[in-house]
Amino acid sequence: MQYARFVPIAMLAFAVACSDTATSPTSVGGPLFAVSAGTFGEVTTLNAAGAPGGGHIQTGGPVSCIVNAQLVVTCDDAAYEISGIGNTNANATLSASYSATVDCTNKGGNLVEVKSTAQSAPVSSGPIPSSKNGSLVVQPISTSGPSTATLLAAATCPNGNWTKSLADDPILESFTYTLTFVGFSTPAISIAGS
Repeated sequence: MQYARFVPIAMLAFAVACSDTATSPTSVGGPLFAVSAGTFGEVTTLNAAGAPGGGHIQTGGPVSCIVNAQLVVTCDDAAYEISGIGNTNANATLSASYSATVDCTNKGGNLVEVKSTAQSAPVSSGPIPSSKNGSLVVQPISTSGPSTATLLAAATCPNGNWTKSLADDPILESFTYTLTFVGFSTPAISIAGS
C-alpha cells in the first residue's frame, strides 16, 4: 500500500514528458509570451504615488501604446497634457525586447537553431519641462525592432565557421513605457506589454 502514493507522481511526470509542449534543453522554443499588434494601456489617471498632488491628465488621454503589424511600438500616438503639477519636470522612456530564431549552418549543411535576443535601444523623451501654468506636454515616442544584422550578431553559433541566417521574423517579447516626474522614484504612468 505504500507504493500507491507514488503512482500519481509517476503518472504526472510521464504526462509532462509526453506532452506536446515539453521541449528538450537544447531545442529552441518560442518565448512564453509574445506581444501582438494592438493597443495597450488606456491610462486615464496618474499613479498618485508617482505624481505631484494635483497632477492629472488634462487633454490627449487616455494614454496608450500601439504596436503595429511591423512590431513598431509608439506611445502615445498624439501628444497629451498633464496639468496640476506645479514646477515639476518629467521624463518619458520606452524600451522593448525582441527575439528571433537564427539558423547556424556549417559547410557540411548541418543546421542548428539558436535563439537571438536583442534589446532595442531605450528611447527617451529627454527632460520634459513644466510650463509656467503648472502643466507639461508629452510628445509621442516610438521604437522599432532591431535590424537583421543586430539579431544575427546577438546569436552564438558553435564556432565562427558557421553561417548565420534568420529562420523567421523577429518577435516582440515585451515593452515598457514610463513617465516619471523628477524627484519621484515611482512612475506616474507605466504601460507594459508582455
